[in-house]
Amino acid sequence: MTAVYKDDQGDWMTVCLKYLLFVFNVLFWVGGAAVMGVGIWTLIDKSDYLSLLASSTFAVSAYILILAGALVMVTGFLGCCAVIREQRSCLSTYFCCLLLIFLIELVAGVLAYVYYQRLSEELKQHLNETMTENYAQPGKEAITLAVDRLQQDFKCCGSNNSFDWLHSVYMTSAVSEGRVVPDSCCKTITTLCGRRDHPSNIYKTEGGCITKLEQFLADHLLIIGAVGIGVACLQLAGAMLTACFIYLLYKEEEEDFSAV
Repeated sequence: MTAVYKDDQGDWMTVCLKYLLFVFNVLFWVGGAAVMGVGIWTLIDKSDYLSLLASSTFAVSAYILILAGALVMVTGFLGCCAVIREQRSCLSTYFCCLLLIFLIELVAGVLAYVYYQRLSEELKQHLNETMTENYAQPGKEAITLAVDRLQQDFKCCGSNNSFDWLHSVYMTSAVSEGRVVPDSCCKTITTLCGRRDHPSNIYKTEGGCITKLEQFLADHLLIIGAVGIGVACLQLAGAMLTACFIYLLYKEEEEDFSAV
């Protein structure tokens, strides 16, 4: 009687874990799509700004999320197949994949957090130099477009303020045609509107573009870090469930072998 009860209890636990893992894999697949979506959104939304950053850590974090998201979607599908077939070899492979993706997403989350800590210092050291030395210079078209978009999107002018442009390579050259700020600083852009830097004509944002860009990047980094670490923790829970399921299958196989 006791042996029968134990067998029934073991079967019940196996069935429960099987369906629990199946539901987990469906959620896991959806989570993978979300992770990949966040990575793509990070690169597409205001992607021009990446050329203004001194390091590529921000972009790398996003690319890692896209890779991890794609792997999660594939692994989630394979996990559903492995659970339905109840094959220990497939489940073991799935378990290893979960741990691998866990590490990848953890790295993305940690990278985002580390870069978040040094973001302010990096922008203070490099943004003004990048803007004033490269704007409207030959071969620097990407930076020029990024600066113009930055100033228009965030309604700001100059790294710290509009006076930063007075010492720029562009403004001190004949090409500027008498401008004191780029035309993209103007509230209403017209040709040569940058000749007049009165507050009624150009944006005079407190803290300049550096404050606006820092806040924008910080928000994105927090989302990258939260999504990466959050899904990584979910995967760790999935790996534990998978390990339990593999153990129960192993015990069942042992009992069936003993019975024979």
